[in-house]
Amino acid sequence: MTQTISTGPAAGPAGRPAAPVPPPTTQQQDLRGLGVGLILLGTFLLGFLVYLYGLSAIQEARTQSTAYATLRGQLGELNQAVAPLGATTPGAPVALLNIPAIGVRHMVVVEGTTPENLELGPGHVRSTPLPGQTGISEIFGRRATFGAPFGRLLQLRRGDKLTVITGQGTAKYTIVAFGDSRRLVEDPAPNRLLLFTSCSAVVPTSYCYADADLTSAAQPDPGGRPAITSAETPLSGDSGALVLSMIWGLALAIISVAGTVAAARWSP
Repeated sequence: MTQTISTGPAAGPAGRPAAPVPPPTTQQQDLRGLGVGLILLGTFLLGFLVYLYGLSAIQEARTQSTAYATLRGQLGELNQAVAPLGATTPGAPVALLNIPAIGVRHMVVVEGTTPENLELGPGHVRSTPLPGQTGISEIFGRRATFGAPFGRLLQLRRGDKLTVITGQGTAKYTIVAFGDSRRLVEDPAPNRLLLFTSCSAVVPTSYCYADADLTSAAQPDPGGRPAITSAETPLSGDSGALVLSMIWGLALAIISVAGTVAAARWSP
């Protein structure tokens, strides 16, 4: 039994050549282009999220490593007076924070609490004394992104201990209360440390904080603290970052539109 193999055009049911596939309609081309544009936009947005919740932590860890080496040298016995005790340059390392209950060890606290400063690690509010000094000291830290140094802050419990190392030695604190932007803590202790972070890691609309009392001897505050700006307050924004975000958003829109037009015009 033999089998004939046809090498000509494909035949239809009646032996006629099959009709050619019609070219895509304008509507189909538009839908294809829209799909390409959405894929491009989604890819860029995914990359942005990967940076925020992944690569930014690597950036913060690298900065912390460099700052730790700098501050450790300043805190050495022979160079102890070099470590900052009063007002200093924003972004400079000023203290080492240890909170064993939530796994925080030798975390470098930098001076200043602008969004840019908090990309480096927890930030000391410049208008308050350093931890261990007389008065109420304040430290801000991110709950998400850039290493989330205070990501577990709200897991602390009353009675948990923490220490802060500065150029004046080691200050010891005990957690006594918790508050937030709607319910402030009434603590009469004269020497305290407040640790601030966002109440939510997803939508930061309010802040929460832990209140700790100083249990070691208070050190003198040299004074001369500067007033802080609106960009250094809790949950503040950065106008420069807003402009940059708008520029990147416009670039994303242009790329998506260009991809849509290209797919509609040159797609086979």
